[in-house]
Formats: sequence, structure tokens, C-alpha cells
Amino acid sequence: MPGTTGVEFFKSITDTYPDPIRILLTGYTDIEALADAINHGDIYRYITKPWNDLELHNSIKNAYDAYRSKIDLRNKIAELEKTNDELNRFIYSISHELRAPLVSAMGIVNLVKMEGLYESSGEYWSLIETCSNKLDYYIQKTLQYYKNNKTISEHTLVDFHKLLPELIDLYSYADKETSFTVNINQEVPFYGDAFRIEVILGNLISNAIKYQKETEVNKKVNVHVEVRKDLVEISIHDNGMGILNEHLEKIFTQFFKSKVNHGSGLGLFIVKEALNKINGKIAVSSDPAEGTTFKITIPNVK
Repeated sequence: MPGTTGVEFFKSITDTYPDPIRILLTGYTDIEALADAINHGDIYRYITKPWNDLELHNSIKNAYDAYRSKIDLRNKIAELEKTNDELNRFIYSISHELRAPLVSAMGIVNLVKMEGLYESSGEYWSLIETCSNKLDYYIQKTLQYYKNNKTISEHTLVDFHKLLPELIDLYSYADKETSFTVNINQEVPFYGDAFRIEVILGNLISNAIKYQKETEVNKKVNVHVEVRKDLVEISIHDNGMGILNEHLEKIFTQFFKSKVNHGSGLGLFIVKEALNKINGKIAVSSDPAEGTTFKITIPNVK
């Protein structure tokens, strides 16, 4: 550059642009001058003039490899820091969530013993069952969160005709008031991560049941599955209480709870994380008067 040496130029941009790898082509023969260039200009390598073409080519290739390694390392560190932060917040929150129903269950058991109500304690046992179910719910979310982060994707044949009825039976056993309409069009094989697909659909079906209106006499959930050669499209619609517009962008955030949400704040976060693992997508539309619709797409990997 006119009026500026290469070393001076490198010095001036080091603080502003620290990432680029710097190679100095120099006519310097003075060792002290070269040392100054390396120390103050953050030089990766210097090549003396006249240069050798092969040496220059190899230097540029090595510099690029070093640059990619540095960026990859930085990204990995950032990813680890994010995971560690989420894990710490998760453990802190879930420990409190787990402790409360457990203490309640223990207190009820002690009360039954003190009052000698083993024979006529149906109400107490009902409370124990409620607390135990709540504790089991949080434990299941903990396991889903852990497994989603740790489990390597395995692609197997997924039969939605078999999977969906099993999930509906599993999550609706305690609520027989909600009716399901299921429409599955699977004329081609679908290969995907069966574990994560089950986690995703299980959470969405559970929410569709859980957040029905108490006053609704005709509680309904409609599930539609369309399997194509390249992907599967799944929509789950309920006529429940819906989601406020100001909450739609937050519902996939870890531990987010609305005033009517009595869950862990993990279900939809786990859904989003599981979809990210298998390159899936999710969209949601909701109206408190009409209910909520979740639409997901998952690639068919075969």
C-alpha cells in the first residue's frame, strides 16, 4: 500500500479484524524486522521474495485449514457453553419441580398413617396418585430432554398407522372425554428417527388433550398425516383454549409457561429441539376461540 508497509497494515487491522489468517510476502532479510512483523502483526507465516510457487500454494492451503479449525473450535466452544448453560438452568428448575410433588406425596402418606385411614382413604390415595403422576411427568420430560441431546439418530421404517394409535391410547387413558379423528395417508415407506418422531408427536398429542377447555362438551383433536417420497406432513388440531398471539413466539422457549400452563415448560422446547436434530420444521397457528393447530414436516431419509 502506498506510504504503508505490509507490517504496518497488519498492525492496524489486527484489533478490528482478528480472524483472518495473515501471510506476509516480504523482501526483509533483517531478522529483527521479521520478528517485529510476526509479533506485532500476528503473522501466521512469512515468505521471502522471490517466492516459490509451491511454497506459496502450500502456505495458503495450510492457512485456510488453520482458519477453519479456529472457527470450528470457536463454534464448538459456543455450543458447549450454550448446552452447559441450558443444562444448569434445567437441573435447577427441574429439581424444584420434582421436589414439590414428592414432598406432597410423602406428607399425604404420613397423614394417612397418623389418622389410621387405611380402610377409608380413597380421597387421600387419589391425591397421592395425582402427585405421583405429576412427578412421573417431570421425570419423563427429564428423560426426553436427556435422550434427545445424547441419542444418535437411527433411521428406521416408521409406520404411522401403528404409531399414532399407540400414542393416542397412551396419552388419553386418563381423559376419555376427548375424541380423536385420525386420517393417515401412507402409501410409500417412511424412514426416519422413530425415537424423536415419537417424542415430538407424544408431546403435541399430550398438549392437545391437556389444554382443552373445561367447559367444552365436545372436546376434539384432529390428526392428519400425509406421507410423501421426500417428507411427511403432520397436522394436529384441537378445539382447546388456544394460545395468545403474544405467546406464540415464546412457546418453544425452555421453561416458558403461560398463566394457564401448569406443565414443566419443557414439552414444546423438546419438540423444537428434536425437530432440529432431524431437520424438521414446525409452524403453529392459534385462536383462543377456535383452538390450536401445529403443523410439522420431517424429511423422508430413504
